[in-house]
Amino acid sequence: MFSVRKGCKATKPPHLRVYSGPPDDVATVDIVGSRSTPHTVNVRLGEVLPLLAEAVRSERTWLQDFAQDEIAISTDLYEVILAYQYYRRPSARSAR
Repeated sequence: MFSVRKGCKATKPPHLRVYSGPPDDVATVDIVGSRSTPHTVNVRLGEVLPLLAEAVRSERTWLQDFAQDEIAISTDLYEVILAYQYYRRPSARSAR
């Protein structure tokens, strides 16, 4: 309970709101699944990547909750990631 002392200004109690997620019109997602399987959501990489990059930079602990989750990516993207991983190795840099 908030109290007011003599000679002090009254302060408003903190205003708390329940966060229920982004508005429906922010991103278009496809929810796939049934009651027997976990739900998955199909989103564009361009929608998710900036958010994940920022979460990694700011070391958000909730990322650890999903560290063992599997994701599906296209074969093309997988090959690009493998090439990037190879060429960013220290031994690959000195060989150039």
